[in-house]
Amino acid sequence: MVLISPKLIYAKVDKNDLLRKIFEILENDLFVQEGLKMANINAVTRLNYNDHGVMHSRIVAGSALEMLDILLSRGFTPSSVKAGIGNIDDAKLIVLAGAYLHDIGNAIHRKYHNLHGYILADKVLDKVLPLIYNDRRKVEDIKFEILHAIFSHDEEVNALSLEAGIVKIADGTDMAEGRARIPYKRGKLDIHAFSALAIKTVEVIEGAKRPIEIVVDMENEAGVFQIEEVLGKKIKTSGISKLVKVTALKKGVKLKELYL
Repeated sequence: MVLISPKLIYAKVDKNDLLRKIFEILENDLFVQEGLKMANINAVTRLNYNDHGVMHSRIVAGSALEMLDILLSRGFTPSSVKAGIGNIDDAKLIVLAGAYLHDIGNAIHRKYHNLHGYILADKVLDKVLPLIYNDRRKVEDIKFEILHAIFSHDEEVNALSLEAGIVKIADGTDMAEGRARIPYKRGKLDIHAFSALAIKTVEVIEGAKRPIEIVVDMENEAGVFQIEEVLGKKIKTSGISKLVKVTALKKGVKLKELYL
């Protein structure tokens, strides 16, 4: 059982030189970091939304890589590998970069942020991917896979690749109480805030009936809203919904199971 937290991404990249390289590049890129800062200014400061900055990026990236590792252990093949674009490590890079950059479009505006994110990330990837790959064709193919993941993370867009579906669901797993604390302190007193505050932990495990099981432990039933209206909507358009089960707990006791 793996707790979804900011620490997870570091454990993932420490085991893989390629992932460590792309992660360090993104963490130290001025455009990326300022973009994520501005994304949070728009989302949190101006709109009273939950965190959409660098901490959210790290959490989602770690969660996405954990889910990909589970699917790989169960014999699933990433879409980019099936298409002949790259190998397993390249698929992991696609997932990490897509997860890390998925919300950068909020720096422009929350509305259509997945489209804005595609445009901003295109600029970033043109700069950073040639630092990792020598093959120009591979650079372009990997870039388009990452951009697809970014564009598809919106719940209304159907993900067309395994990698994009993982990024989308991972985005929904960052819903523990800490993410909502700032908007709540600023006076946001609605069901979105209360439901997020109700959630204490989110964990990802390898399931039995379905490969991925997301276990959400909450203080009270208000957290179910967060599961159904945020995570659930993303799972439904992920393209991999049949691979995922969500278990809701109330103070450690099973409340309900969701097959979305």
